Amino acid sequence: MKNFYTILFAFAIVFNLQAQAIYKTINSEKLGTERELKIQLPRNYNPDEKRTYPLILVLDGDYLFEPVAGNIDYQSYWEDIPDCIVVGINQAETRVDDLYYDEENYFPSGSGANFYEFIAAELLPYIEDNFKASNFRIIFGHDLSANFINYYMFKDEPLFRSYVAFSPEFAPEMTDRLKQRLSILTQETFYYMATADGDIKALRASTLETHSLISTITNEKLFYKFDDFDDANHYALVGRGIPKALSEIFALFKPINAKEYKEKLLTFEGSPFDYLSKKYEDIEYFYGFEKELIENDIRAIAAASNKKDDRESLEKLAKLVKKTFPNSMMGAYYMGLHYENEGNYKKALLQYKSGLLLRPSQFIDKEIMLEKMYDAEDALNN
Repeated sequence: MKNFYTILFAFAIVFNLQAQAIYKTINSEKLGTERELKIQLPRNYNPDEKRTYPLILVLDGDYLFEPVAGNIDYQSYWEDIPDCIVVGINQAETRVDDLYYDEENYFPSGSGANFYEFIAAELLPYIEDNFKASNFRIIFGHDLSANFINYYMFKDEPLFRSYVAFSPEFAPEMTDRLKQRLSILTQETFYYMATADGDIKALRASTLETHSLISTITNEKLFYKFDDFDDANHYALVGRGIPKALSEIFALFKPINAKEYKEKLLTFEGSPFDYLSKKYEDIEYFYGFEKELIENDIRAIAAASNKKDDRESLEKLAKLVKKTFPNSMMGAYYMGLHYENEGNYKKALLQYKSGLLLRPSQFIDKEIMLEKMYDAEDALNN
């Protein structure tokens, strides 16, 4: 498994070459200066569409933006996670000032308070005014910045829905404050934290202590995941943690895999089509945006409908596919399957023939349509 995530991390960096970053400099009244940003938009981003995208904010963007953006681009390409807008804040020359907190109350003050307000009052509105960002926001941080991201959770209405903390260098009292806040959150919130066996000793100790406290929280609105990586140091654990964090945050979004098919879809009390509807409704509720119907899930629902001999479910699926993908072979294919299950091979044959004039999909092409045509013709002649 360790090698898998190492390979995934390397592939993500290569994939990121396909989605080049936009470099922006914005003026900040809060900071009294300019600040450099790195912004990656989805490959097929269209500002004229109504669709919105989750916003990923990356502190320490000088070194953390590229691996995060690369992983986003790679995993979204395979539809494991949604397309996202990724924004990195460069902090190489200002990091200590940006992340400063008061030595008495341990909350941001001075330059740290200014940076806090820059993100909350200037950067987020700027991104929302200029790009199609949704309200589902994720923030990433590493050591000092992994401590800083937590301050946004203490607002009456937290600014982010997901927090990713790599080897956090917690301020005094942050551990207890964090446990208290996570215990009373009323909105679904995801919190990911990671350390490693080769992490800086003091940071590893405080991270493990914090994990022991958070793991006792019973708040049903909290989705908490923790990793303690073997054979990784303070910096290598980031490369291992990014794909894990994204995979956990978007677990509900993922395509139906073999495990979900067997343990959830086939055992679902309603019909397979009802399962599909609920899955996509849950995604919209949790993430705040609609997931586009994907072929992997169509295939899974069709297979479950056939296995359960649920003709009505297959018919509903076929109609949905036809409506969603009017120019694709998929609609004709699944409507043909529906008519075959009814024993109406004449209508099935007509569907398969009509599909030959449409666009192939990832799994359905002209050869498959011809094969189904021949099967329907044989059934008619016998």
